[in-house]
Amino acid sequence: MPQLSEKVQELIKKARIVSFATWQDTHSVPAIERFQAADDQGRYLTDEDFQEIQRLVPTTAQLIPVAQMLRDRVNDIVNEARNEVLATFPSITQPGGGLYPAERAEACWRDFWHFLRCITYGIAGGRTDYTSVEGLHYMQLLYQELQVPLDAMIVGLEGIKAASLNRVEPKQQQVLAPYFDHLVGQLRQFIK
Repeated sequence: MPQLSEKVQELIKKARIVSFATWQDTHSVPAIERFQAADDQGRYLTDEDFQEIQRLVPTTAQLIPVAQMLRDRVNDIVNEARNEVLATFPSITQPGGGLYPAERAEACWRDFWHFLRCITYGIAGGRTDYTSVEGLHYMQLLYQELQVPLDAMIVGLEGIKAASLNRVEPKQQQVLAPYFDHLVGQLRQFIK
């Protein structure tokens, strides 16, 4: 793997796409701290986190099992999204493609894993406003610096949405779609 420039390393530190700053009107400090700790560690919420969040924010009770299920099926969901990207852009991992060499493709699939992680925070918290304007700005700069193929990332994020929604009842799909659409919309703005 080539050494990342200082600029890229600095952008990676700042490209934190999640923020719970707007949640204070519906979530207690201890609840927000649970989400923040998971994000700081770059991990999905644990079963213990989910139980505590449900206790602290009872209004999220119906969404918690969905967030748990998505966490438990993340690898299958990311694989489906990856297959969608590879089907849409068959030469993207070949020499000259936007996800070549293999390390670039692996970084992309890792981003998909993290995208779903961030979305599950929104779902578990019952809030679609789970992103950071500043963090997304730095992510956009990072993607520009690394020449990440944004069209492929959006196809992948749409694939994550489709694979996730296929795992829930039709009536739940309408409830859950906005959590995915929020992040898709944020990424689409990178292209403008």
